Amino acid sequence: MIDFSPLLTSLASAEHPALRAWAEQLPAQLAQGLSAERWGDLPDWQATLAQLPSLEPSRVDLQTAVSVGDAGDCDEQTRQQLHSALMGLHPWRKGPYQLFGLTIYTEWRSDWKWDRVLPHLAPLKNRLVLDVGCGNGYHCWRMLGAGAQRVIGIDPSAKFVCQFSVLKHYLGNFPVDVLPLGIEQLPTDMQCFDSVFSMGVLYHRRSPMDHLKELKECLRPGGQLILETLIIQGGPGEVLVPEGRYAKMRNVWFLPSPDTLLSWLRKCGFKNPRMVDCTRTTPGEQRSTAWMTYESLPDFLDPADQTRTVEGHPGPIRAVFVTES
Repeated sequence: MIDFSPLLTSLASAEHPALRAWAEQLPAQLAQGLSAERWGDLPDWQATLAQLPSLEPSRVDLQTAVSVGDAGDCDEQTRQQLHSALMGLHPWRKGPYQLFGLTIYTEWRSDWKWDRVLPHLAPLKNRLVLDVGCGNGYHCWRMLGAGAQRVIGIDPSAKFVCQFSVLKHYLGNFPVDVLPLGIEQLPTDMQCFDSVFSMGVLYHRRSPMDHLKELKECLRPGGQLILETLIIQGGPGEVLVPEGRYAKMRNVWFLPSPDTLLSWLRKCGFKNPRMVDCTRTTPGEQRSTAWMTYESLPDFLDPADQTRTVEGHPGPIRAVFVTES
């Protein structure tokens, strides 16, 4: 079983009353989020975690990568055992990770996104950080490497929590956790996090304004929101609302123009919102690999025009916005 007791102990003794109150609710939420009734494959994923070989990393790098141990920390037979266990948690979408001389080449080059975001952050040193929709927690580790006091990631996928637990298995009681929750399960109006990240989430929400409101309620006064999302090129008020799929995804609801999203942020009460990066997603950043063998971005784009999706929509452009509560 995944051990959340250090986090629960920390929250129960926190200065902020919202965190202490959450500590009382969390055990039931965690049990529900990691229920075999909800996730039929969960026993298999847990068995995979139990198969991880016992290894002691000689070094850890969370600042320039997520790298645990060196090739010399284990023999080739043990590394193959590790590889087999990790493949039991396929597909690996966010990364990459380096573990004891083995590289997990994930679908996404999440390190590229982090490099775009990092220069625009308020210093994370000694901050309490929330990462909403964090996937397997790659960026959570990078936030900790940037100096955060504690990082809490939330994502409803139990498989992502299990993937995160691989790193936790080898790194021990680092102050970073990924919880099987959605943002709607957090207590309302917490106002306790110094930094809140929402990256790759907004376009999956049926109501973007409600999502922005939920994010704002998590932030302490003066805290920073880092929002990364798909956008379209256009002026104020322009929004793409795909009637069918977008890049073969069913659950894409709203793709605003930068000016539109800035207006939404101001309307929700955020201060000084600004776009700090805008980058077209390419097959170099998102692609199929041996660690994620399903379709990926090259299959989602029009083969005759890589600036369009297969449905004829504008191709994926991702922008980063920062703002304060």
